[in-house]
Amino acid sequence: MTDINEKICSYITNKWLIPWLQEGKSQTSFAKNHGVEESTIRKIKGGENYRIPVETLFKICEARKLNLSDFLNL
Repeated sequence: MTDINEKICSYITNKWLIPWLQEGKSQTSFAKNHGVEESTIRKIKGGENYRIPVETLFKICEARKLNLSDFLNL
């Protein structure tokens, strides 16, 4: 069974971070825009074994105008 943290990190990376980068924007600007440190984005991008805090997920979702419950339904 896939770990929930891995699924969350994978979703953020594949659906939000990679398209952001493909627009020519930086990983640092993604972090700033989403209210987290760039090192946190590196950990999320790394995926495996990163236990994303609920507070971090909340900040990222809030920046995207998305409720946590809506995110979890994705």
